[in-house]
Formats: sequence, structure tokens, C-alpha cells
Amino acid sequence: MTPVEAKRRAPGMAPEDRRQMIVRAVLPLVVEHGAAVTTSQIARAAGIGEGTIFRAFKDKDELIDACVVAALDPGESLEIIGEIPGELPLEKRLLEAVEALTAHLQRIGAVMASVHKGRARPEHLRSQAAKGGDSRRESVDAMRVAIEGLFEPDAAKLRLPLDKTASLFLSMLFSMSRPMPDGPSPAETIDLFLHGAVSA
Repeated sequence: MTPVEAKRRAPGMAPEDRRQMIVRAVLPLVVEHGAAVTTSQIARAAGIGEGTIFRAFKDKDELIDACVVAALDPGESLEIIGEIPGELPLEKRLLEAVEALTAHLQRIGAVMASVHKGRARPEHLRSQAAKGGDSRRESVDAMRVAIEGLFEPDAAKLRLPLDKTASLFLSMLFSMSRPMPDGPSPAETIDLFLHGAVSA
């Protein structure tokens, strides 16, 4: 191999790292085009040849499945929540968490809607959804634990145990990810959650 050929070759990458790199690059395309995204679009977005896609994934369906799984993963949002300073007032801690998790939930909605838009759900995605039940429960459990951590510095002030408080807040957050027209802002909703609908 000549020095020029070596320079032109992509640096070595572990198979799982390459898969993750491709998925990260392709997720915005999946939101935009759904399952109709082409392999040439995928290759351009990831900066790779089309042949590399099929060395990393069996076919395009497997890649789209991986994008759906990545969209469901709340890891990035949970990292953001884990970095929220405990000395901030509770309202500010919760507002930062709402911003992080709302972005995650909206991404899930965008990916799912785009993948299934205008067509029956393919068999491979039906089976993926069936298998994904446990991972979705694990994701919700991980979110609840993260929210518990935000409430923990103020645990003595809570009327309910940490786990129930976090579960209620998470239920409210899920509804906040699809806001009503002219509905309350996240800050107003958090204030209502913490202080009630009726003034003293």
C-alpha cells in the first residue's frame, strides 16, 4: 500500500463504534425521510461508502431498527440530568430536567412518526416493538431514578415518598411533551406541581 493510499483509507474503527457512528449520522435523516431514506443519503451523511453500510448492518431495515433503538435510549438526557447541581432551587432543577427529557421524548415521537408514516408497520418493526417492551420499561425506570435524584435534596419537604413523587412528576412530564395549544409553560406546570392549583 502506498502512503497516498494509506492516507485515503478511513482510520480503523471497532465494528460497534462504526455502527454507532452511522446511527448518529442517520437519525436526522430517519426523522426527515423515515424508512424511505436511501443508502446513498445514508452514506453521504455518515461520510462512508455504501458498501460500508452493509458491512456494519445486514440491510437497511436493521439500520432503521438501530435508529429506533437509539431514539428510545434516554442515556444522553440522563447524563444532562446527572450534571444538574443539587444546590440549585428545586424549581430550576426540575425545569432543566424537563428541557432535557422533553427533547428526548420529542425525538422519539419524530422518529416513530416518520418511520411509520403512510404505511403499515412492517413485520420487522412489529417484532422490534414487541422485543422493545423491556427496554422501554428500563428507560422509564432510569428516568424515574434520575428524577428521584433531583427531588432528594428536598425529600424532607415532600408529601409523598421520593419514588411516588418522581413517578407523578414523570407522568406529568410525558403529557408536557405534547403541549395543548395556549397551555401552561413548563415553568408554570412545575410551579403548579410543587405548589398546587389553589392559592392559600
